[in-house]
Amino acid sequence: MTAPASEFDRRIRPALPFLLVLFVGSGASALIYEVVWFQLLELVIGSSAISLGVLLATFMGGMCLGSLGWPRVAARFGLTGHPLRNYAVLEIAIGVIGLLELALIPVVGKLYSPAVGHGALSLALRAVVTGLCLLPPTILMGATLPAIARWVESSPRGIAWLGYFYGGNTAGAVVGSVLAGFWLLRLHDATVATFVAATCNVIVALLALVIAARTPSTPGTPTTAAGATAATVRPGARLVYITAALSGGCALAAEVVWTRLLSLTFGASTYTFSMILAVILAGLGVGSASGAALARSGTPGRALARAQLLLTLGIAWAATVIYVALPNWPVNPSLAPSAWINLQFDLFRCAVVVLPSALLWGASFPLALAALAVPGEDTSRLVGRVYAANTVGAILGATLCSLVFVPMLGTYRTQQLLIGLAALASVLAYLAFNTMHAEPAAHAGKAAKGAPDTAAGRRALPVGIAAAPLLAGVLIATIPNLPGALVAHGRWAVTWLGKTEMLYVGEGMNSSVAVTRLLSNDAIQFHVSGKVEASSLMQDMRLQKMLAHIPALVHPNPQSVLVVGFGAGVTAGSFLPYPTVKRLVICELEPLVPKVVSTWFTKENNNVANDPRTQIYFDDARSFVLTANEQFDIITSDPINPWVKGAATLYTREYFEAVKKLLKPGGVVTQWVPLYESTPEAVKSELATFFEVFPNGTVWANNLAGGGYDLVLLGTNDAQRIDIGAIETRAQTGFEKVASSLMESNFSSSLDLFSTYAGSAKDLQPYLQGAEINTDRSLRLQYLAALGLNSYTNASIAEEIFRFRRFPEGLFVASDAWQQRLAESMGVMR
Repeated sequence: MTAPASEFDRRIRPALPFLLVLFVGSGASALIYEVVWFQLLELVIGSSAISLGVLLATFMGGMCLGSLGWPRVAARFGLTGHPLRNYAVLEIAIGVIGLLELALIPVVGKLYSPAVGHGALSLALRAVVTGLCLLPPTILMGATLPAIARWVESSPRGIAWLGYFYGGNTAGAVVGSVLAGFWLLRLHDATVATFVAATCNVIVALLALVIAARTPSTPGTPTTAAGATAATVRPGARLVYITAALSGGCALAAEVVWTRLLSLTFGASTYTFSMILAVILAGLGVGSASGAALARSGTPGRALARAQLLLTLGIAWAATVIYVALPNWPVNPSLAPSAWINLQFDLFRCAVVVLPSALLWGASFPLALAALAVPGEDTSRLVGRVYAANTVGAILGATLCSLVFVPMLGTYRTQQLLIGLAALASVLAYLAFNTMHAEPAAHAGKAAKGAPDTAAGRRALPVGIAAAPLLAGVLIATIPNLPGALVAHGRWAVTWLGKTEMLYVGEGMNSSVAVTRLLSNDAIQFHVSGKVEASSLMQDMRLQKMLAHIPALVHPNPQSVLVVGFGAGVTAGSFLPYPTVKRLVICELEPLVPKVVSTWFTKENNNVANDPRTQIYFDDARSFVLTANEQFDIITSDPINPWVKGAATLYTREYFEAVKKLLKPGGVVTQWVPLYESTPEAVKSELATFFEVFPNGTVWANNLAGGGYDLVLLGTNDAQRIDIGAIETRAQTGFEKVASSLMESNFSSSLDLFSTYAGSAKDLQPYLQGAEINTDRSLRLQYLAALGLNSYTNASIAEEIFRFRRFPEGLFVASDAWQQRLAESMGVMR
């Protein structure tokens, strides 16, 4: 029997605010888990758009299954005891599985990596691995809200409390996002973060048990003998479910688009992604609380329709601010005294862009619940169905946006599509409202005073239905297009106005890329993630050629080469002049780079993309290295800056160990280390981690006008010995193109090239004292490096490293006269 109002008010309602606290804790732990699990699984299956799509779809799919399945499981197995006890069991189970994941994911990774190859089988296995790891805990997470919902009556005030719970859960997610992104993983590692999340689960479970012991277990709705309330389907309910799905789809698709665009403006660091996620979640939480308050009104269906209509404005507003306002604000990020100051300003700009829409999407969930609620219905089933519809839409929105809409339509057309879908959701919600209130007297619990409101609402129906497509059409036609300067220069866009000519702008599945020409000297620049990745400028050409020529000359007979990261293709193309090279494998994440961008650098890269010796794999570099089934004479790695989220996985001890296993006997590896937009701590971490795997490693400096620009690390399995005599003998036949390639970067001889020597692992031991080792479990580098974003202290970092430079006695097998000339060229004493 339904608890009388006095019983509900006296014994259950006072406990509801404490339940709100439980959902805050539950949301915080869930977000910490999500961040940790995604980080761990990206180490296993990679961080390509497809891999991330698989991760997100599996995570949200598990929550969808949990929300739909819990009412059925509870009914089937007679789980009709106190809902809070069931909730406590779910929380404990989540915590236990969360701890097991720390051991499970690395084990699954070790089994997965040797078994997988490339292509369709690889994608299928990635889905299997992700499902094994994520589905058990996420199904339990999805069941928590329906489990509690059974305790709440399906009255306007009960539904309002469900909206508050959802908002509290989202508020907790904000806390979890900030804790994980700015504290737990920055100062500790995945293990500590997981234990914090599991502790939250335990505390929440204990509090739930305490509340259960002091409150009645009577659910707010009558149940059948089988333990489940008979479902009551309101007329027009299907339209509301579709509206909820469209709302969820638009929300997640917009999050994908805006995160991608805002990361261009703010810099794609891990702090940026954590900040954007926290702001979006905060908007959803506040919006949900507001929607819960509105749900007490007599016409939540109409409020739902209006929210979707306003979302057309919200999406257009975000597009306009991102495309027009942000790139033109007079902001020079290098003027800020620290990265944290820039982050505060970015937080404000992010809120301006996403909060209006996030508030409306947050309000939509409780409004949909209230529009569908029927007095006496099992609220657990109601919540499960609405949550599932919203989540299915979110899965489709995020996946289709990442893998189809943005690569095919671009962010501009995708946002136009989202405006149209929001308008469609508004029309459907208006139609549902009209259907549900067509016969007010037929609905139980309808107050008499509701009739005038309903009549007014029905009179306003044609206006609402007509306004949605009309407004959407105007907004779609008037929102501005994506400016090339945003893709090319990102956060520096305003400082580059009038200095470059835009040659190409493309938005691929994984990255947004651009090609520009400098008006001052006609140099060509390749941009990705809002920064210059490669160019035909001398400092970049020297670095790209050093990554190829140093290992190619050190190795006595290089035949097979693996290049990690295509860039402008100059590094890969610099191997082609060597007559012994028979096979050149390139791993690149974004297909647009070799297919389109490389065509602007065919002179510099020897048209490497079309050379018969070249084979290009489009995959995450780490995933490729872990699953490769061949070895190479040379492996050279020129990934994106380590401050870019995910790039630090290509600088870990475990990654370098995997690279080492792919080297043939006598093999050589080179690794790029940027000094600009970095910090001394980050550079020390990169060097110390590399030297831990390659203890005989050496450092070579790409000097710019006497100052440091970036470094090349050289590693071998054995002690390094560079035979100058053998190199000169090889140079006598078939090396004309090699010499020409070196000359293009002002290396007139091998002596010039080897005079870039800057130190060895042994020499740099005092400098590296106390350096953080970047491991898979910590990925500390991405947090250290991101603090150097917008900072150009490369000269001082290089100067500190050069203090430890000594003449490399024993490194070169060469005449005394040659070594003396080398010492003079280096400016050091023998």
